[in-house]
Amino acid sequence: MDNWKVTIPCTLAEAQAVTEREDIDEAAFGSPSLVASEVDAYADPQAPGSWAIHGYFTQKPDVRWIRRLRDLVPSADGLKLKPERLPDDDWVTMSQSGLEPIRAGRFCVHTPEMPAATEPGITNFCIPASLAFGTGHHNTTRGCLVMLDAMKRRGNIVRSHIDIGTGTGLLAFAAMKLWPRAYATASDIDPVCGPAVAENAEANGVALGQRPGQLAMFIAEGLKDADLQRRAPYDLVIANILAGPLIELAGDIAAVTSSQGQAVLSGLLGTQADAVARAYRAQGFRLAERLDLGDWTVLRLRMRGARWSGKA
Repeated sequence: MDNWKVTIPCTLAEAQAVTEREDIDEAAFGSPSLVASEVDAYADPQAPGSWAIHGYFTQKPDVRWIRRLRDLVPSADGLKLKPERLPDDDWVTMSQSGLEPIRAGRFCVHTPEMPAATEPGITNFCIPASLAFGTGHHNTTRGCLVMLDAMKRRGNIVRSHIDIGTGTGLLAFAAMKLWPRAYATASDIDPVCGPAVAENAEANGVALGQRPGQLAMFIAEGLKDADLQRRAPYDLVIANILAGPLIELAGDIAAVTSSQGQAVLSGLLGTQADAVARAYRAQGFRLAERLDLGDWTVLRLRMRGARWSGKA
């Protein structure tokens, strides 16, 4: 088999948009596997070149294919891209070979091509690498897993939790493992996440449904969605998105958080953490803990008093 790769520098937002698309014409792109990876963990994630899209082809891509692929990444406009021929190995395995299993607290996250951890007390989650966001291989997701694990070890009680912007469902799965009797909810604005979460739930033995111990997944634009409102208040809100949306959602997140409830927020740089914390303090939260991994930060905040009013 003839195996080729094309690498396109991009921003985090562009990497997310491209890898989550389902409408890419396989005939137009030569049936590529599109995988995103972080290039510089210390760069601004929205700076061109901080991330990259790798397109893996089963034949040499011609100029037409490369042009169409480049058109998906606005920041790469005018950039000259050169296909790279790969050794005669399975191209899917090669595209995922750099994603070694990740350990975070009691969790191990691995792709189907990589082995699960065998140590006692470790919970394995298998998440395909093609779903590049929320696989645990970025410090924001890894940091959330570490924070959730630490909360459980300290004896935090959670009866209801929600993962906003769930992506692959990984953080919701982890919270369910830690608090197996809780009402579990996940939501995302992107419709492609519904099938992705369902597939990952089946692969990892996670039950879907509305009852305690089952995951209720919703495609929703924000927290004013009727289904999300109906399941509120939440003892724990998890939101691994970006600093801007986190600040915009501060009031809505506070409105659905139970008295003394907590929020675990990530997707923000350390330089953005103070601004995010200020926005949540204004809504009745206090900063309980901060975890820095490289230039990325996870915040754990606790509600200071009763805020739940029945609507966001």
